[in-house]
Amino acid sequence: MTCIGFLSVAPVVEESMAPYVADAVAALDGFDVEYETTPMGTVIEADDSAELFSAAQAAHEAVGAQSDRVETFLKIDDKRGIDQRAREKVTRVEDELGREASSGSGGD
Repeated sequence: MTCIGFLSVAPVVEESMAPYVADAVAALDGFDVEYETTPMGTVIEADDSAELFSAAQAAHEAVGAQSDRVETFLKIDDKRGIDQRAREKVTRVEDELGREASSGSGGD
């Protein structure tokens, strides 16, 4: 997989966004993508940008079905000459650091 994206889909609401985000993440299951959800968005990997855009649109529509206003942010790294996974990019940074790329606090 060579196309990596960072997707954030959020309704403009005052209550918890968790149910909306869950719907957006569930919508990704219908596509040939791998994903990992983080507190601020979801990293998505696909073979090409078309699949990535389709998955992001489905996530956007899943949230939009429940909300009058939806904000979506999609950032794409389409590295066509190299087959590199998202985890490999983090590993390279950790190799440079000589440790994990995390403070280890776990947010507690």
